[in-house]
Amino acid sequence: MLHAVDPKGSFFKFFNKIPFILQIVIGMVLGILLALVLPEGQDFVFLLGDLFVSALKAIAPLLVFVLVSASIARHQQGANAKLKPILVLYVVAMFLSAATALIMARLFPSTFTVLADQATASAPENVSTVLVSCIKKAVDNPVNALLSGNYIGILFWGVLFGILFRAANDQTKAVLSDFASIVSGVVRIVIRFAPLGVFGLVYASCTKEGGFSNLLGYVHVVGVLVATMLIIALIINPLLVFLTTFKNPFPLVFTSIMHSGITAFFTRSSAANIPVNMALCERLKVPRESYSISIPLGCTINMSGAAVTIVIMTMAAVNTLGIEVNFGTALLMCVASVVCACGTSGIAGGSLMLIPLACSIFGISNDIAMQVVGIGFIIGVVQDSTETALNSSSDVVFTCAANKITKVN
Repeated sequence: MLHAVDPKGSFFKFFNKIPFILQIVIGMVLGILLALVLPEGQDFVFLLGDLFVSALKAIAPLLVFVLVSASIARHQQGANAKLKPILVLYVVAMFLSAATALIMARLFPSTFTVLADQATASAPENVSTVLVSCIKKAVDNPVNALLSGNYIGILFWGVLFGILFRAANDQTKAVLSDFASIVSGVVRIVIRFAPLGVFGLVYASCTKEGGFSNLLGYVHVVGVLVATMLIIALIINPLLVFLTTFKNPFPLVFTSIMHSGITAFFTRSSAANIPVNMALCERLKVPRESYSISIPLGCTINMSGAAVTIVIMTMAAVNTLGIEVNFGTALLMCVASVVCACGTSGIAGGSLMLIPLACSIFGISNDIAMQVVGIGFIIGVVQDSTETALNSSSDVVFTCAANKITKVN
């Protein structure tokens, strides 16, 4: 959940009292209304969207590097053995979520009309070509990787730095953690301007060639995203619970959705929903030594919804650019999506910020990928809420399943 800076002006105080999700909606509506009044296009309005996307593009590489390094450095060795089945469920669920998203993206392909005139990417020839390219990008100079937005290199060096930071003393780890918090804070400030950015982006979409039909493409991708997350929540997760407990999973699943998912949908914050999840686990008689660790851990690494968002938004960009995708490359993207999704906790729109990494696997330029991120913020009113609801409710479902608890009183 974003925490607004409290300026002294009375107007800004009033504006900051408006829920952030409503501010996004207001920006969308104003963008559409202005496009109806001034359909010829105004450069100063375009500038709002361009500045927002540029700011995201500037901070995203550093964000990925710091989040990956800090999350690996914070990982505690010798964790409670009872957490192993929960961790297995988290990881398996994320891989199945990414695979489900890929299938849905192939069955119901989405495109972004506003990107079509920039289709300059070329399709990778085969998996070996992609792997060789990824290896070369991975060993790029880390400073150059940050400057050029080489997300494969950023991920590689971030993992390596994180592993070595685990051997550092507590003070050094604290510095890294503080730096991660600072970068996250900068991202929150940038995202705080999302209503203005969305206003400019929606106006640009409506006034460019294709007009309001451009927004209909967003409706399609939102439908695919929501449908995929519902499939995961109502089919994939219950199946995993059944395979773990061999008992009827639906009472547990529906209870988690009602008590955890609905709250998370409106707060749009897995972290803010931790007390709700812990109270629900207490009610379901889950051992405290289990849920006291697994719920905060799930808030950090159990990001099935984020994996879905990354895959579907990336595939929409791929479809728009006419890139042919083979099985091996798609599988590589799913793995990258799962790895990246684990670092999105605590950042509103964090999954969107990692789309460029998945796009880079298909040779899509950083400029185009960041425009996809901008589209993601336009549809974030529904996407981010649904994603958070899936992530948060899954934490309770898998914690209970690993402890063989499915009965709901």
